[in-house]
Amino acid sequence: MDAPTRAYDAVVFDILGTMVDQPSGIESGIRTVLPDLEGAEVRRLADLWDRYVEDEQNAMLAGRRRFATSSTLTLEAATAVAAEAGLGGEEQIRTLAAASERLTPWPDSVPALAQIAASFPVIGLSNASRQALARINAHAGLRWHQVLSAEDARTYKPAPEVYRLAATAMSCPPDRLLMVAAHAWDLRGAQAIGMRTAYVSRPVGDPPSPADAFDLRASSLSELAGMLKPA
Repeated sequence: MDAPTRAYDAVVFDILGTMVDQPSGIESGIRTVLPDLEGAEVRRLADLWDRYVEDEQNAMLAGRRRFATSSTLTLEAATAVAAEAGLGGEEQIRTLAAASERLTPWPDSVPALAQIAASFPVIGLSNASRQALARINAHAGLRWHQVLSAEDARTYKPAPEVYRLAATAMSCPPDRLLMVAAHAWDLRGAQAIGMRTAYVSRPVGDPPSPADAFDLRASSLSELAGMLKPA
C-alpha cells in the first residue's frame, strides 16, 4: 500500500519520459529524414540513439569523458544514426537532432502539472541541457515554477549533485522534496540523498523492481495529482 501523503516544500519532476514521450519524438525525427524506412528499422535506429547517449553519459559519470551537455550528445547521436542510415548531409543531421526538442507531452501531463502547481511549487529537474529544456517545455506546453538542468551540476542523474540542485533551489532538506519520475533508477538516485519519491507509470521508462520502496506509486500523473494534498 502507498505511504500516506505528507507535506512537501516542492514537487520535483523528471521531464524526459515522465512528462514527454521522448522515444516517439526521436522516431518521428528519423521518419522525417527517412520516410520510406520500415517501423522495425526506425526503432533500431532510435535504440542506437538511446544507447549512444546512455553510454556517453555513463562514461562521464565514470570519469572516462569530460562533461558535455545533452545538446552536444544529441548532435553526436544524430550523427551516429545518420552514418548508420547512410546519410551524410549536415541539414539532415540537424533535423534529426532537433527532433529531440519537439516532444509530445503525455495526455495528462499538462493538466495534472497545473493541478499540482496550484498547491505546490513545481520544479522540472532534467538531464537535458538548459537550451534543450527551453525548447522542450515550450513545445510541450509545460509550465514550471522553476526548471533545473543537470548542466548546472556538470554531471548527469543519478549523480547526487543533480538532485541537490533542487534542495539548494528551495533552501530545504531533501526530505521536504518529492521526486516524481517514470524511471526507477532516477527515483533511486533521489532516495540516495534523502528525497521522497513517487513512481508514475508511463508506456516508456524503467519500472520498479520488487525491492524498490517508493513513497507513492500511481498509474498516471492525474492519479498522483489526486493523491497530493497541501498541508
